[in-house]
Amino acid sequence: MFQRIASHYDGMNRLMTFGHDLALRRYAIRQAALPEGGRLLDVGTGTGDMALLALEQEDSLHVTGVDFTPAMMYIARGRPNGHRVAWCEADALMLPFAEATFDAVTSAYLLRNVADVSAALREQVRVVRPGGRVVCLETSPPPRTIWRSLVMFYLHILIPLLGQLIVRDRAAYTYLPTSTQNFKTPDDLADAMRQAGLVDVRYRRFMLGVMVVHIGTRPTRAEQR
Repeated sequence: MFQRIASHYDGMNRLMTFGHDLALRRYAIRQAALPEGGRLLDVGTGTGDMALLALEQEDSLHVTGVDFTPAMMYIARGRPNGHRVAWCEADALMLPFAEATFDAVTSAYLLRNVADVSAALREQVRVVRPGGRVVCLETSPPPRTIWRSLVMFYLHILIPLLGQLIVRDRAAYTYLPTSTQNFKTPDDLADAMRQAGLVDVRYRRFMLGVMVVHIGTRPTRAEQR
C-alpha cells in the first residue's frame, strides 16, 4: 500500500493535517533532547520528513532513517539534504543495529502499522543508549469529547473521499482512519512503552486529541538497580 501512495504521501499528509504535521514532527524532535553531534534513528522514516527536519534543527546530528518501503526512501534520498542521512531498508521489528547505538529514536505514524507494537518498542529501547529518549508521534482513537462526531466524520468520510479524488486510492485512505480507530489509546500506548522498559513516560495530545506525541527514556544502569 505504501509503495502505491509514495508519490502522494507528503502532499496528503499536509492536506489531511491542514499543514500541522510538520509542526508536530518538529515538536517530537525537540522532545528527543538530542545532544550536539548526537546520533538519531528515525524508524519508519518514509519519505524522510522527520530525519530531514532533525537536521534542520541541529546541523551536527548523525541521522539514520529506517523504512520497510523502498519507494518511500527513494523519494527521501532525492530531497534536499537527503544525501546526509544514512537510509536503511529494514524491518522495525528487527533493527540491524547494536544495542545502545543511538542517542534518541523517533518514529512518526509507525506503530499502528506494525504487526507487533510491543516488539517494535522493545527494539527501539534496545538500540537507544541508557538515558536516551524514544519519541513516538502517532494517531489515536478520537477521544469522547464534543468534537468526536466531527472528527469521526472527517476520518471516515472526508479522508477516504480525498484519497479517491487526489490519489485514486480510496482503500489506502480508508485504512488510515480504520487503523487509527482500532489503535491503542494514549494511556494504553504509554503502558506498552513502560512494559518495553521505558521510564518517565508521558504524552501530549494535539489536533482535537487525534495526534499524540509520546516520550519515554531508557533508564540508566543506576536507575535499573
